[in-house]
Amino acid sequence: MIEASSLTKRYGSQLAVQNLSFKIHLGEVGEVVGLLGLNGAGKTTTMRMLTGYLTPTSGQVRVAGFDLKKNPYEAKKNLGYLPENPPLYPELTVEETLSFVAGIHSLPKNKIPELIDKALIKTGLTEVRKRLVGNISKGYRQRLGIAQAILHEPPFLILDEPTVGLDPKQIIEIRQLIQNLKGESAILLSSHILQEVSLLADRVMIIHHGKLVYDQSRSEIEKSKGLEEIFFQMTQDPSCSL
Repeated sequence: MIEASSLTKRYGSQLAVQNLSFKIHLGEVGEVVGLLGLNGAGKTTTMRMLTGYLTPTSGQVRVAGFDLKKNPYEAKKNLGYLPENPPLYPELTVEETLSFVAGIHSLPKNKIPELIDKALIKTGLTEVRKRLVGNISKGYRQRLGIAQAILHEPPFLILDEPTVGLDPKQIIEIRQLIQNLKGESAILLSSHILQEVSLLADRVMIIHHGKLVYDQSRSEIEKSKGLEEIFFQMTQDPSCSL
């Protein structure tokens, strides 16, 4: 389980995230949780705090029972993270990139070739494994970012704006890839695109001005107003709490 308790991040006098609390459980077949919000709502700040890339001003994150601040190594072993702009080295090949990441994770050397092959197959990168990262498309680079995140086979994946900057074909391919990974990990993805969250998420959380203002399952959403109407109401009334 990932548990965020009263997460707050302040930059000077500005509150980027305010008292955010939620839990994400790892079900038998995993689930996709969508973190939806307008640009600047606090999604990326939240993702960075959940993965330990950013220290919260106050609050706590626990991953698989481990406090992220007190036991960062144990907590991060259970996480795979795709940042909005994945860090890639253009002078390395796709395969070399994954080998480098395997070393960072201290994976057993005898298992690394098998794990790299599995990640390449799952993300559709087998044909470009020998190509330089600097010579592959944005879509392939995003796939490589996901391959890095799943290489150590974590139970939780955190994907920050996974389709940002992609063309329509690449967007469809990445969304399908996320659906395929759903059975292996619980996935938290952030997006400002209503359609994307509607298509992928089993549960939707809406963040607005750094506050969690909505958290419902797909079935609960379908019984109520519907996600589009809820999100429209939120964007029309900045002070609303849904």
